[in-house]
Amino acid sequence: MRRKVKYVMPHRRRREGKTDYRLRLKLLKSRKPRFVVRKSNKNVICQVIKYEEKGDKTIASAEARELKHFGWYFNSANLPSAYLTGLLCAQRAKKHKIKELVFDIGLYAKTRGNILFAALKGALDGGMEIPYNEEILPSDDRICGKHIVAYAEKLKGEDPAKYRKQFSGYLKAKLDIKDLPLIFENVKNKILETKGEKEKRHANTKHKTKGEETHREEEAHIKTKSNS
Repeated sequence: MRRKVKYVMPHRRRREGKTDYRLRLKLLKSRKPRFVVRKSNKNVICQVIKYEEKGDKTIASAEARELKHFGWYFNSANLPSAYLTGLLCAQRAKKHKIKELVFDIGLYAKTRGNILFAALKGALDGGMEIPYNEEILPSDDRICGKHIVAYAEKLKGEDPAKYRKQFSGYLKAKLDIKDLPLIFENVKNKILETKGEKEKRHANTKHKTKGEETHREEEAHIKTKSNS
């Protein structure tokens, strides 16, 4: 007699390839906030997320796109930018008196020295306590972008046309690739000095639209006319 197999429909987020529920359950059992790192082709996002009955609550977050406020105008989806984003997120988490975390890598492959572990290294250097294996972290030379400089110099000598195409964004912005490690250190120090705070604009420097200026001029003219 043929045996019937009962099919169990996976949860929607598992079907969509967004959540590993077994891994999530293991992380939640630690009763510690999660250090979540996600990446795209143009950005790296780091978040400190705490589980609550009503749903996950984001305590602190940082994106690589924010690094321009600290002087980083290079690619926002490479190893140095991932490290700086992790460092920035850690500085913001400190303000909420959070220190112990667990690393949530999601469904990404655990490849040695990849961009996710660069973000983890940034969080660790930022003062977060996260269980990890030393062997899986990128080297310091790769963290500060020396491998990018070496590759660019090699490509420039071997294939100038390909170099101009691949690094066209840097050339257009007049960024010298050789300065990348130095700028990395400057941005790192600035994040640590400011504790993740962006520079605030003064209230009196607020941009006024043409309509606002015209309205103010009309009010002043009416007031002057009534006084006379």
